[in-house]
Amino acid sequence: MNAPALYEVELKFPVDDMRAIEQRLVALSARFHDPEDQTDHYFAHPCRDFARTDEALRLRQHGNGAAITWKGPRIDTATKTRREIELPLTAAPSPLGAGGHPVEMTLGRWRELLEALGFRSVLAVSKRRRPARVLWQGAEVDVAIDSVVGLGDYMELELLAQQGEVPLARACLESLAHELGCTHPERRSYVELLMQKEVSR
Repeated sequence: MNAPALYEVELKFPVDDMRAIEQRLVALSARFHDPEDQTDHYFAHPCRDFARTDEALRLRQHGNGAAITWKGPRIDTATKTRREIELPLTAAPSPLGAGGHPVEMTLGRWRELLEALGFRSVLAVSKRRRPARVLWQGAEVDVAIDSVVGLGDYMELELLAQQGEVPLARACLESLAHELGCTHPERRSYVELLMQKEVSR
């Protein structure tokens, strides 16, 4: 029996005063985790235009871990709600005599595999992320405070929900955003923002 499809319900906001946001989260008893550097490599599909279908395929390196993620089309106009499938990637043992970081070697082999299948690397997004989690309206909301190279500071609020739970999850995130003083969400992804910035130069 297939597991029910999960949707990533997300709100993202540009942040002018990161310290003020962190202080408001502390006041809500948010649990912060150590910051980590993340690099996301995005790929173009050989047979369909992800920009038109509103999909994304990503390889992410985060600290000592890695994952491959497919994101489906956004399903509403207020948030970045979309179906998501994410699979962790286990670093394979290095061949005898091989050098390099195991995670980087694993990601390199995955890039090689995708490119052999016709996928094309289009952009890498680098950021420093400070994750946190806060209990709000009975839900454990994931918070990400990001400093994105080339873009600046952002905050993301996220819940995973089954399709029938999406409206409740969206209302929860909107309520938390209001509590944190964030009122103008950004629906474009980091890769979309970077590509548009490049075009406008």
